Amino acid sequence: MSTVAEANSLTAATGVGRIVSPRSPRLRARLDLAWVGLVPFGLYLLFFLALPTVLAVSSGVVVEGQLDWTNLASLADPVIVNTFWNSTWLSLLTAVIGAVVGAAVCYAMLGLPEVGTVRTLVDAAAGVLAQFGGVMLAFAFIATIGVQGVLTQGLAHYLGIDIFANGTWIYDLPGLILPYIYFQVPLMVITFTPAMAALKPQWAEANLTLGGTRRGFWWHIGLPVLAPSFLASLLLLFANAFSSYATAAALASQGSQIVTLQIRTAMTSETLLGRQNLAGVLALGMVIVVGLVMWAYAVVQRRASRWQS
Repeated sequence: MSTVAEANSLTAATGVGRIVSPRSPRLRARLDLAWVGLVPFGLYLLFFLALPTVLAVSSGVVVEGQLDWTNLASLADPVIVNTFWNSTWLSLLTAVIGAVVGAAVCYAMLGLPEVGTVRTLVDAAAGVLAQFGGVMLAFAFIATIGVQGVLTQGLAHYLGIDIFANGTWIYDLPGLILPYIYFQVPLMVITFTPAMAALKPQWAEANLTLGGTRRGFWWHIGLPVLAPSFLASLLLLFANAFSSYATAAALASQGSQIVTLQIRTAMTSETLLGRQNLAGVLALGMVIVVGLVMWAYAVVQRRASRWQS
């Protein structure tokens, strides 16, 4: 009885274990303060994401204050279709390579302590390199493997290898593959590491206890558990590459071969393909593609989160 009394007095004094009614004034006050804390973030999304997106998209279908859907026919133009195809295969290729290499890095770190030196260095490097894009990354590749790059000149001088014997591909669409992979791999490491860490040692122990093998663990347990997280990370990498602009703008000088560069051309030219305000229509197509990919990412990530709790 004394133990129960002590527990009751502790609950009364600390409030731990007390059931708070949803209609409690204290709970309502906490919820109100929580919503107030979201106001700055909501304003940021409104003025720097939602409003610019609406203005950009509407510029292609609103002419002199009235809806005009004629520009939408431009999305079926062979030039525009080819541009979207270039962006799609480039994003998919770099996303797949980045996902596979990044997953291999995560697997290599699986047995390392979370607070160890190697794990800390890899996590820090991934966080920095994932943000090292844009103009800086383009110039870094130009200085390294450009026509007058250090590596290019070294290979030609010491080994007699001319990497541009068939043309200066680095300034064309294939030249974007390496820079994109460069920032895709660390992004995969950041997003996929929590999924690898969620593999519980008890699962491996249970597999061995029941007579399973290491290969059987990965085939029947590890891969099925990691598959949703891997697919979600792959979709995120695809969206990241599809919407990338600065690196391509600084590196690819041969025309407008991907969607983001085509939008730039449409914005800096009065007409494109004989139509005005085509940039808004291209932006609409890009928003639809990225929106569908991110919706699929959210669905898959919701399924994957069950194993990470």
